[in-house]
Amino acid sequence: MFSDWLPTAMAVGGYLLGSIPSGVIVAKCLGTVDPRTAGSRNIGFTNVLRVSGKKAGLLTLAGDVAKGWVVGWAARHSLDQEVWVLFVTLCPIVGHVHSIFLGFRGGKGVATALGAVTGVAPSIGAASLLVWLVTVGIWRYSSAAALAAFSVLPISAMALDRSWTFRFFALCVTGLIVVRHKDNIVRLWKGTEPKIGKKD
Repeated sequence: MFSDWLPTAMAVGGYLLGSIPSGVIVAKCLGTVDPRTAGSRNIGFTNVLRVSGKKAGLLTLAGDVAKGWVVGWAARHSLDQEVWVLFVTLCPIVGHVHSIFLGFRGGKGVATALGAVTGVAPSIGAASLLVWLVTVGIWRYSSAAALAAFSVLPISAMALDRSWTFRFFALCVTGLIVVRHKDNIVRLWKGTEPKIGKKD
């Protein structure tokens, strides 16, 4: 009986945990600018860093990564069927992007997705994280780093001969990240995308 409802409970819990808007909470706790009202009005690390400073940005990043990682790790260690493991791992990413606490609006899901993938598949998550860090370090475009990091995700899944279920999961995550960055892609193409740390 326990195993019958556990995946559903973890999926719901994962979505709710992912829905917690770290950036908004950090801004309120530190008494800084609500990220929904300034800059790009996004609740993620890059905008919080831009409008509220390094401390708020790093705390937001840590919170968003952590909520994804916790769910991915818990799913990997608690569930037997891979399809359920990966479905539960996807839930905090969806929660962050469509937060029930923010009227089903949210961030772009990058940090939460990096955490979730690392929790469920540490080596693949580490590869994506490394690409993100290197790309940010060289070009300082958060959006370009996200697109590069998640382009690597399905490639890593194939290179490591992961199951077709995992490959489909990787494509879903990558597709979600790309869709959430459609406006950034246009700005990158036009050369108008702001770099990390640049004030509006």
